Amino acid sequence: MILSMTGFAAATAELPGISLAAELRSVNHRYLDVTLKLPEELRTMEPLLRERIASVQKRGKVECRVSLARTLGASGTIAVNTERIRQLADAANAVAKALPGTPPLTTADILRWPGVMVDATISPEALAEQVDTLVQQALSELTAARAREGAKLRAVLEQCCSEIDAQVSRVAPRIPALHRAFVDKLGARLTEAGLDRNDERLKQELALFATKIDVAEEVARIATHVAEIRRVLAQGGSVGKRLDFLAQELHREANTLGSKSVDAELSQVSLELKVLIEQMREQVQNLE
Repeated sequence: MILSMTGFAAATAELPGISLAAELRSVNHRYLDVTLKLPEELRTMEPLLRERIASVQKRGKVECRVSLARTLGASGTIAVNTERIRQLADAANAVAKALPGTPPLTTADILRWPGVMVDATISPEALAEQVDTLVQQALSELTAARAREGAKLRAVLEQCCSEIDAQVSRVAPRIPALHRAFVDKLGARLTEAGLDRNDERLKQELALFATKIDVAEEVARIATHVAEIRRVLAQGGSVGKRLDFLAQELHREANTLGSKSVDAELSQVSLELKVLIEQMREQVQNLE
């Protein structure tokens, strides 16, 4: 299975007096970059959630957002965190000493402070367990979404490989004829210039130049790289970096093919190859 780096998933859960929601967003990135946005009550879960995400995603910029809303019903009760209130009071006293005349905290200010109001119907341990389960559910949905997009990207890359093969098939059978035609044309021009094309020195130079414009090696390497891309796609897994490297190699061979061109059709093939390879590189950037 091939996975895209882009995807979105969300999961919700209703608990006594609490409504939980988890959202995961992932976009392409060179490495794994995880951003967590958690309520104050769940800050201690950050290492665990990072570990959960890293276990299923190897590359990409992932944002995990967990929200917690109080939904007090008939059976829901709330309590205040006295330790949190004491810490807040100490901080307020310190500010008052440093800045005399500062307005004191009101009851509304204290109740709005994160972590002051707690739900008395569920323990912190049970809440953390529910959040962990919720995030794992969202991760499963995110992986499924990434797999669906990965399958589409794989089809696009396989189509590019087929079109590259078609372009190469236009060139490969014509290489010997192109080679002979160019040598004969160059020899005719030497004769017109009054030079003896059978001169040993000129024959050596012609042979050397003919070797430099021979594109058989580039065509063979392009075919080899395309075969390797198909093998990597069939193997699956984390293929993004390897495919990106192969696309760079293909682009280099296409450039060399164009620089050696002595024929209009060969130049056209080189241009078409560059367009296809660039399309391939754009898609590869989204693969894990």
